[in-house]
Amino acid sequence: MSGIRNSRTRLVGVAATVVLAALSLTACNDGTGVTDEGASTGASTIGSAPADASASDASAAGASSPSSQGKPAAPVGSEPAANTAAPKGPASAGKPVTCEGSTTKTVAAPLNRPVNHMLLTVTNTGSKPCFLYTYPAVRFGEAQAVPPVIEDSQPQAVVTLAPGESGYASVNLSAADGSGTNGRTEKSLTVYFHGRSGNESVGAAAHPALPAKGVYVDDSLKVTYWQQSMDDALTW
Repeated sequence: MSGIRNSRTRLVGVAATVVLAALSLTACNDGTGVTDEGASTGASTIGSAPADASASDASAAGASSPSSQGKPAAPVGSEPAANTAAPKGPASAGKPVTCEGSTTKTVAAPLNRPVNHMLLTVTNTGSKPCFLYTYPAVRFGEAQAVPPVIEDSQPQAVVTLAPGESGYASVNLSAADGSGTNGRTEKSLTVYFHGRSGNESVGAAAHPALPAKGVYVDDSLKVTYWQQSMDDALTW
């Protein structure tokens, strides 16, 4: 009986050994070993960045490097010259010019007070400031000479008119007490504008309308300097 029991024990041990060997072979043939090697290879692949990721990382690294901070990337191709050059306006834009007939509007208005006076109003209709130098050179009808200026009416500074602004001068048409000579009625008026020197006329003349009945003038005719305000013009 003991011999039989020992034989059975040996058989069980052999069978167990065979089973373990079979399981070992099965483990090798079911891909487990290949999977492990694949996992090792996969870990190596994860550790190396793909091509597009490498380019992105390199770009990011370049952007953060000290030598490239604050410097935008250079654009592809050359930027058009029109985008790099500042626009330039006319060289004379905004520069004051001399007031004259083509860039102003002149109105002549006879006044009741002061008596025998007429107010000249010149408005800058141009796009630039203009200077009203000295005084208006007026000619009534076909007169050969212009009347003198009242020297005491000279302002402290040249009258300057911004676009849309007006300057003024008054004309003493005749003597209030009737002492003037060579009195006559005139129905047309021409106004010339002086340049800086005050000795010549510049640009176009103005031809403001007079009342249909005309205005009475005599040899006491005289004018004031151009004034910045109407009140100053009417003082004389």
